[in-house]
Amino acid sequence: MADLIPVAADVLKYDGAQIDTGIAGAAIVAGQVIYRDSTGVLQLADDTTAIKAAALGIALNGGAVGQPITYAKAGGIDLGCAVVVGVVYGVTDTAGGISDIVDRASGDFVTVLGIGVTITRINLAINKSAVAIA
Repeated sequence: MADLIPVAADVLKYDGAQIDTGIAGAAIVAGQVIYRDSTGVLQLADDTTAIKAAALGIALNGGAVGQPITYAKAGGIDLGCAVVVGVVYGVTDTAGGISDIVDRASGDFVTVLGIGVTITRINLAINKSAVAIA
């Protein structure tokens, strides 16, 4: 399954979403998965290393380097794109990407983001395994 393509203008928190903020260390678009790097800024997550795969959440707004970013770290998020109900979603090898967790390959670090609960919404319950697929 290809990565989801969130519609930045339609990305919204809902149903008990827990949010937090940080400063962008890269250009970030609403709907992308982020992690905090060793300098404390937000970067785009991917599954290539345990550090980059340690997702904090999904950006609710976009911004350039140095700009504030609000992100959902738990609860509901509407991505404004097609989501399959009951499918488990996770971090991909594309910077900021989200796709079906079964699409991971050998060497990918597994981070579960959450489960599709409607045709556009995911219930975030992030699990950072720090384990790569053998």
